Amino acid sequence: MATIKDVALRAGVSVTTVSHVVNETRHVSPEGRERVNAAIRELRYVPSQVARSLKSNSTRTLGMLIPNSSNPYFAEIVRVVEDRCFAAGYTLVLCNTDDLLQRQGVYLQVLAQRRIDGLIVVSTGSDEALAKQLHGLKMPVVLLDREIDDPECDLVETAHMQGALLAVRHLQSLGHRHVACIGGPVGVVSSEQRVQGWRLALAESGAAPASDDDALLWRGGFTSQGGYEAMHAILRTDSRPTAVFVCNDLMAIGALRAVHEGGLRVPDDISIIGFDDIDLAAYTSPPLTTVAQPKEHIGALAVDMLLERVGGRRREARKVMLQPELRVRASTGRAATSEMKAPAR
Repeated sequence: MATIKDVALRAGVSVTTVSHVVNETRHVSPEGRERVNAAIRELRYVPSQVARSLKSNSTRTLGMLIPNSSNPYFAEIVRVVEDRCFAAGYTLVLCNTDDLLQRQGVYLQVLAQRRIDGLIVVSTGSDEALAKQLHGLKMPVVLLDREIDDPECDLVETAHMQGALLAVRHLQSLGHRHVACIGGPVGVVSSEQRVQGWRLALAESGAAPASDDDALLWRGGFTSQGGYEAMHAILRTDSRPTAVFVCNDLMAIGALRAVHEGGLRVPDDISIIGFDDIDLAAYTSPPLTTVAQPKEHIGALAVDMLLERVGGRRREARKVMLQPELRVRASTGRAATSEMKAPAR
């Protein structure tokens, strides 16, 4: 691989002159510039990005942390973020924390060592140390989807509680009074806000007394397997609900399978509604009614906000709350006139 010294020797100039041509840091005569560029082409010389970043204090690289790369919601967000970065002349370094707090901390250190220009973070859990770790990076940070208590970070998220209200009110408009909930992991802010919206909708309608709320709440860990297991548990209860609000689409897909295995029909016997509107939601059987997050807007806005801070065009933190929308498909229908009975055990 050719070095800057090889280029200087081929062009008959000093190493300093080659550096000025490559980095455009000082005027070089047209004749000298042409000799250097010709030598670069002939030798196929690639300038060291590390060296250039030390001079310019910029690597033209952004980092992104996500909690689970196997979740289609995050995959779809990453695609938008990466496209936006590429269009702006930046590369993206993606790190999957796999929902592990220790792994999140390690990746933050690795990204700091790479001298990235800015960072987009979907936090893992409710790590109280995350804000302190982010301050130690000394770089702009945009939080996406899950907020933490840090006044210095930008934030882009959907109104999760409002989305849950949309979902449960839709079920209630179809006559469902007995609405259960499959929530995500305990301590994940977005999940807790969706569960809170479900509780609020029940309280508003008087559908269930507050003391009964926990009896209608299951947890699925934001995975299809978790939704599958939670729905099987729901189907074994003595007083089975007529509808279930599931706090993300992956869990809802698992829940659909559990209902089919139980010999029941969606939505004739039980209605199911999800959250996120991943691409797969429109292709389940039946197609999944869900609350849509504006994923393209979320990803693009996160990159734009980060580049504002990276470029010094804004210093103060900015918080943006986007509104979800209801996508009605075939997995929700009117409640049966009589209360459903639990199957024989």
